Amino acid sequence: MKLKTDFLWGGAVAANQCEGAYLEDQKGLSPMDILPSAQYGRKEAMYHPELALKKDYGYYPSHGAIDFYHRYKEDLALMEELGIKAFRTSISWARIFPEGEGEPNEAGLQFYDNLFDECKKRHMEPVVTICHFDTPLALTKKYGGWENRVLINLYLNYCSLLFKRFGKKVKYWITFNEINMITHIPFFGGGMLTEDIENVSQIAYQAAHHQLVASALAVKMAHECKEELLVGCMLAAGSFYPYSCNPQDVWEAVEKNQESYLFIDVQVRGKYPSYAQRIWKEKRVSLKMEAGDEEILRCNPVDYIAFSYYSSRLAGVSPEISGKTADGNAIHTLRNPHLDITPWGRQIDPLGLRITMNDLYDRYQKPLFIVENGLGAADKIESDGTINDDYRIAYTRDHIEAMKAAVEDGVDCLGYLSWSCIDLVSAGTGEMEKRYGFIYVDRDNNGNGTLERRKKKSFYWYKKVIESNGEMMD
Repeated sequence: MKLKTDFLWGGAVAANQCEGAYLEDQKGLSPMDILPSAQYGRKEAMYHPELALKKDYGYYPSHGAIDFYHRYKEDLALMEELGIKAFRTSISWARIFPEGEGEPNEAGLQFYDNLFDECKKRHMEPVVTICHFDTPLALTKKYGGWENRVLINLYLNYCSLLFKRFGKKVKYWITFNEINMITHIPFFGGGMLTEDIENVSQIAYQAAHHQLVASALAVKMAHECKEELLVGCMLAAGSFYPYSCNPQDVWEAVEKNQESYLFIDVQVRGKYPSYAQRIWKEKRVSLKMEAGDEEILRCNPVDYIAFSYYSSRLAGVSPEISGKTADGNAIHTLRNPHLDITPWGRQIDPLGLRITMNDLYDRYQKPLFIVENGLGAADKIESDGTINDDYRIAYTRDHIEAMKAAVEDGVDCLGYLSWSCIDLVSAGTGEMEKRYGFIYVDRDNNGNGTLERRKKKSFYWYKKVIESNGEMMD
């Protein structure tokens, strides 16, 4: 079975990881703008943003990033040469509404008008995330982030403007990036401060409910604005395996998968799953709903399921595995002894993508869209100027083959967007040297470099993959 002729091959970025220009043209502050890079204390700031609001860490990688704000034409020209058909990016809420509310900033709107025009000029379909870990910092300070229900209407005001302004240029929308991450990193996912909060789960699940209501209403709004608009949810995916056939390990994996699927159950099926009550009881969560919330969720399911996949995950309670962990993209996972692992601790499991896709499609029967998949690695420029990233080619090839196998299994997949088409700032570590792109950007972890763009070996390989619609993989 071959991929559909209109399969969307492409790449993905996020505004807060590539644009830079963090205060230019009246832009307001975003969460990433107060986070330093790894060597300056990013982990502390991510999980204790109260400190980041008070402390000067010296260097903030998002402030300049790769300067996509000024170089987007150059970058999109390279992506056109690469042959990508879909370009995923996000809109910075604080670039449109510097305070998160009030009057919109025309300079910010014009930037995205120009960006989407350039995409269309270069025959690329924009795929736009409305909120990609990017709740304006002003809304954190004034309202406490998404724990406060007032953010629903502020978000919808933002969405209304986007759909009206860009609805003729953007067909594919995603309401929230990796919505399940809100229970793992509340500051990223919901703009919330957790200092002195006795039960973080209470505010995280309450904030998630507000986002789920907002997402459903955004779907309704988009469809009323223009019937052709397609709105998806997004999951930080990667199925949990049980460590062994010990029934306790199997059940631990079931519970971990349910914690992630809870959000997508609501966005696709229109209601909270039966197991939600058990999760809330175990985490001492008392969810507050308003009259009409359940009907809003029921009547406005998403059109497709977007997801990121970097690795599978592993769960279990057997004592011999205690303490053996790996990087699970902020989600706790045990170390799988059957998988290779990157220097940054990410386990490599291409078959896990096929498993995850089958899990999702069997569960929901909605089109899937892989909007993030890639390898973070330290690239070396050779003396002749080349960058021979065969490891990235091998990783991407193996995952595309797994995706194609899932399609043969009967999974409906809209497209594959590599994270990332160009080097950018890592969300988790704030590094530049943890590189994901097919295009190299000359900038280091301390912000030094010329910002020169350079094609890697993987650039030419991915170009052939796209030209052949996934048939030429050597």
